Amino acid sequence: MPKIVTVEQMCALEAAADSQGITYVRMMELAGAAVFEAVRARAEALSSARVVILAGPGNNGGDGLVAGRLLSEAGAIVQLFTLRPLESGDDNLRKALRAGLELQDCEIDEGLKQFAGALRGADVFVDALFGTGVRLPIKGLAADLLAAAGTVLRGREGVLRVAVDCPSGFDCDSGEVDENLISADVSVTFGAAKVGQFLFPGANALGELVLGDIGWPPDLPALADVDLELAAAAQVGRMLPERPRDAHKGTFGTALLAAGSVNYPGAAYLAAAGAYLVGAGLVTVGAPGGIHSILAKLLPEATWLILPSDMGVIAAGSAAVLSQDAIARADALLLGPGWGTEKPTADFLSALLLGDGAAGGGRIGFGAARGAFTEPISPVSLPPTVVDADGLKLLAALPDWPRLLPAPAVLTPHPGEMAKLTGISKDEIQADRIAVARHFAAEWGHVIVLKGAFTVVAAPDGKVTLQPFATAALARAGTGDVLAGLITGLLAQGLRPYSAAVSGAFLHGLSGELATVKVGAQASVLAGDVLAMTPKAIASTLAQV
Repeated sequence: MPKIVTVEQMCALEAAADSQGITYVRMMELAGAAVFEAVRARAEALSSARVVILAGPGNNGGDGLVAGRLLSEAGAIVQLFTLRPLESGDDNLRKALRAGLELQDCEIDEGLKQFAGALRGADVFVDALFGTGVRLPIKGLAADLLAAAGTVLRGREGVLRVAVDCPSGFDCDSGEVDENLISADVSVTFGAAKVGQFLFPGANALGELVLGDIGWPPDLPALADVDLELAAAAQVGRMLPERPRDAHKGTFGTALLAAGSVNYPGAAYLAAAGAYLVGAGLVTVGAPGGIHSILAKLLPEATWLILPSDMGVIAAGSAAVLSQDAIARADALLLGPGWGTEKPTADFLSALLLGDGAAGGGRIGFGAARGAFTEPISPVSLPPTVVDADGLKLLAALPDWPRLLPAPAVLTPHPGEMAKLTGISKDEIQADRIAVARHFAAEWGHVIVLKGAFTVVAAPDGKVTLQPFATAALARAGTGDVLAGLITGLLAQGLRPYSAAVSGAFLHGLSGELATVKVGAQASVLAGDVLAMTPKAIASTLAQV
């Protein structure tokens, strides 16, 4: 999968590539070509388009020169404004001038009138002033140029704004932005994505993020050492289970869900339907009897376990019902959606994981590496397990709860639930989501899916994958139940917990975006709309393989 790096790591990767024969000149040529392709794919009538490029003195400006040359050769009218005069011996400069670029030095542009005038007639603005090495705040002529460009562009609609690597004034480590930064419609970043591109407020300024190939070989050792990745359709598509023609329902596993209550019957449906739509062969739902008739009408394909209940919620006696043979027949187990946090359900979870008076007993195994638990102390041998929603809140109340689950289980908290599990505040969690998820995945020995914008999936071995989705379409009750069902359905089909979590979260995010397109407005997307788009998300992902 594509890597996500810090600025320091990016510099080291470029140096490593250069030492292996992919020179800085070659990388710059490929970077400029990636910018050119991004413009060509999005600009109307490129052969007559008026393009203004603002170029800095460093590699970012060099990328802009290459892009400008290619755009000019394609017929565009290109004006390139430089922060300071370029060296006359620069090979990129000579090629650009031969291609017909109009070159203007902003140091002698009194009042920046020529620059502003060019922008007023531009169809495309390419920001190649500063890249990953910028220091904030931006000062002097550079600040004046960005301020002038912002003033003109705010009054013009339809100008395609393209950022080279990132908008100038964007801190690629922290996501902080300069006050004069110009938000892009598309940002073409190179070689690897940057950590700051997935942090706010900067993430709002990127527009569409495109990863440009600059020639790094996939086996570049320095690249293999980066343990932060970005989920991508082609790689996720390769993870999804195959569907052989001679399959039967047993081929694709049994997903067992303990879900729902009288107050939250829909959670059980959304999770169960998610498990089915992602391909599980059989879905068995353990739910209180009071909601069975509702659920059976919604999902006739499921089989059912009527669980003992107390005032409409799952009660302690349900542990015995599940343990009789349902758990033994299951290939994956989901606990938590729609439970509520009443005492009868807390007693059920305790009984399921600890048995009668088993607290402190059972088998305890500590892994030698990073303190990971290798065996559960549960008296019942659980299949691969997902814990979601209220299940996480109740789990947090049990002593030594990480040892009670089969390792690694998949935990799917939103920031509030993560705060319950960790004892730290939501603000602390949100301030460094990647580090928090990575730390506690290693400490607990379980896979963590920390939900939110750019959902973080962390493995016990330190590997982390970010999802490329940040959409308000998923900020709706019930969408988390769909996600839990997707992951459980993939586990039932034999995916390892980390792969199931990464794949399920990707399909979930893509379904949210597809639902927005279908419905027409993020505010109107319901969890059922996300669920309904799951087949299309799967098809779209497989098409990229």
